[in-house]
Amino acid sequence: MAFLELNGLRKSYGDHEVLRGIDLHIEQHQVVCLIGASGCGKSTLLRTINGLEEIQEGEIRLDDECVSGEGVDLDRLRTRIGIVFQSFNLFPHMTVLDNVTLGPRRVLGVSAREAEEFARKLLARVGLEAKADSYPDQLSGGQQQRVAIVRAVAMNTDVLLLDEITSALDPELVAEVLNIVKDLAADGLTILMATHEMNFARDVADSIAFLHEGRVLEQGPPEQIFGAPRAERTREFLSQIIAAGRL
Repeated sequence: MAFLELNGLRKSYGDHEVLRGIDLHIEQHQVVCLIGASGCGKSTLLRTINGLEEIQEGEIRLDDECVSGEGVDLDRLRTRIGIVFQSFNLFPHMTVLDNVTLGPRRVLGVSAREAEEFARKLLARVGLEAKADSYPDQLSGGQQQRVAIVRAVAMNTDVLLLDEITSALDPELVAEVLNIVKDLAADGLTILMATHEMNFARDVADSIAFLHEGRVLEQGPPEQIFGAPRAERTREFLSQIIAAGRL
C-alpha cells in the first residue's frame, strides 16, 4: 500500500476530459515529478489531490484513508496536503510573518507565540528571516515564492504539491526556489511536483511520471525515463526538450 494512491482518476469539464484514468502511487518520503507538454493534465491532477477540483471517477487515498468523494473534510485534507502554485497567492495586505502564521493559528489552533517561533525558524532556513515584517510587494518574485513554500510547510503537511512553481520567475531566480525544494526533499518530505525543469527532475526526483493527454503514459526512475524511455511519445517529448537546450 503506497502512502499516496491515485486510482483511476477521471476529470472532465463539460465534454472535455482532462484526466482519463490516472493511476499513480507515491511512497512516503518520495519526490515524484510530473512532466509533459502544457495541457496534458498536470495542474488539474494536483488540484484534484488537494480537493480544489472534484473528480468524476476514481479514488484518492492518503495513508490508506480515502480523501476524495462526498463527505471528505476539505479543511482537514488541506492540513495534510499542501499546495504551492506558480502564482504566489500571498495575502498582499499581510506581512510575510502574518502570511506564514495565519494557517497554523486559524486552522491548526497553534498559539500565536508558537506559530511565530516556527515561522521565524522556517524563514531563517530559506534566508528570509530579515523579511518577516515586509509585505509581499516589497519582495522579489523568488522571495515571494519561497514565502509561499514556507507557508505550506508551516502547516506540517504530509504531502507537498508544487505546481510549476518556477514558471513565473525570471531565470536568475529559479535556482533559489529549487534549492529550497532540494532541502525539503533531503528532509524526507513527500513531494509531488509538476515541472518543466528537466535537469532538476533528473537530479532530485525518485520517480518521473510522463503525462500525455490526461494519462500517465510512462513512469519510472529518472535514469530510465530520461535515458531509455519506452514510449514513443515520451521519446518525442524529450527530444524536443533536448533540442531546446533544457536537458
